[in-house]
Amino acid sequence: MDHHTAYHDLIDGFKNVRLLESIGALVGWDQHTYMPVKGAGHRAEQMGYLAKLGHEKLTAPAIGQLLGELERAAATDEIERVNVREIRRVYNRAVKMPSKLVEEIARTVSQAQNIWAEARKKNDFPSFAPWLDKIVTLKREEATAVGYKDSPYDALLDEYEPGATTAEITRVFAELRADLIPLVAAIAASGKKPRKDILTREFAVDRQHMFGQAAAAAIGFDFQAGRLDTTVHPFCSGIGPGDCRLTTRYHPRELNQGLFGILHEAGHGIYEQGLDTTHFGTPAGSFASLGIHESQSRLWENQVGRGRPFWEHFLPRLQQTFPGTLDEITIDEFIFAANNVEKSFIRVEADEATYNMHIILRFELEQALMCGDLKPSDVPGAWNEKFHHMLDLTPPNDAQGCLQDIHWSMGGLGYFPTYTLGNLYAAQFMQQARQDLGDLDGDFRAGQFGRLKGWLNDKIHRPGQRYRAGELCRRVTGQALSHKPLIAYLRQKYGPLYGI
Repeated sequence: MDHHTAYHDLIDGFKNVRLLESIGALVGWDQHTYMPVKGAGHRAEQMGYLAKLGHEKLTAPAIGQLLGELERAAATDEIERVNVREIRRVYNRAVKMPSKLVEEIARTVSQAQNIWAEARKKNDFPSFAPWLDKIVTLKREEATAVGYKDSPYDALLDEYEPGATTAEITRVFAELRADLIPLVAAIAASGKKPRKDILTREFAVDRQHMFGQAAAAAIGFDFQAGRLDTTVHPFCSGIGPGDCRLTTRYHPRELNQGLFGILHEAGHGIYEQGLDTTHFGTPAGSFASLGIHESQSRLWENQVGRGRPFWEHFLPRLQQTFPGTLDEITIDEFIFAANNVEKSFIRVEADEATYNMHIILRFELEQALMCGDLKPSDVPGAWNEKFHHMLDLTPPNDAQGCLQDIHWSMGGLGYFPTYTLGNLYAAQFMQQARQDLGDLDGDFRAGQFGRLKGWLNDKIHRPGQRYRAGELCRRVTGQALSHKPLIAYLRQKYGPLYGI
């Protein structure tokens, strides 16, 4: 077979796998938005079948033969090199996974997500415990099948953050924690507190939706190629070119939840919409890693969306959207309220200073689960003990403790660290964008976000998987990933607010 035909056949085969995955993403989106409750059993069968089909197509002997052929020839074209390298990585992992295990994981997590949603609603960990036990067992089987050098957790990490290791993340997180603890302590010791009532007034949900959608459109999310719906746990689902779904949740007396949730998910959506559609279904048209994906949501939600220049533009519009609700509020009061630092139980509602402590806690618990040092049934006790040690608070119940996140019910062990990696990358990228682009704050005050979005499209989105996350960071910023830009940004933000 000539080289051109072999490459064409490989891409064709891999695209079919990705098409099946995009059908799975659509079916999954429906499960969390509009599916009737009684459809859960049948949906689990559908998800299991799609996962099995995709796995069979990906592990077909022909794919391995084509990869071998193309690797022997060593391509000169950069896109081809990237695609062959990354398809090989995914193929090698998939070949080690028995088809039965793939199907079993998909079927189990589809059911477990519904069990978790009920357990969380009823604050009933025992009803979810056997499902968590099943999932941890399956994930340990996966780690054994895939193989690892040092820790079984490495095998799971690699799926979300290719090339990352438990040891490396432990080191970066320890450095971050060492600087975060005194910062949070200094804020608490300052005795300064914003008026929290500002964000906990009556905010009609339909108007929250309208304002959030307008803000997402303003920063660059294309609603001709996407939509916004309501769910229990906010997410963004890139179905494929021209179809990206955002979801959020609203609370009529908590503006933060819906609004910053939308900005966060819109950041993910802008990344999905910024990928090179000519390479859809191939690594060159796919996101680099979950840490890089999370950097985009954090950048828009926090670096931009919680900044004063953003609200100098948007606060008058917010006041118009909720007449009589925020009329007397000054920009200073609003910014302070939007950047309130306070230890709390819920990760997704945590402020920027304490958020990463929530992630470090989950990172440590997941390793213990994977190594067998922690039994799934003992998670609530271990969670509460660790939470108290790290944040000096004890969750009043499991719904506000170990049941709060959907990730474990989705089989997403290894996923949580990517959130903190995202915060670190976001700060480093934004520092560079400000150096490259000059007065971005002036843009934001004028409601202009195009220059920043264009820079991100060019530097982060369009390269796809040409570079692994660490390499992308070095290329964009000239530096390896560091916790220092995040700490510098937090000090710069919180210093004036808290007088520290």
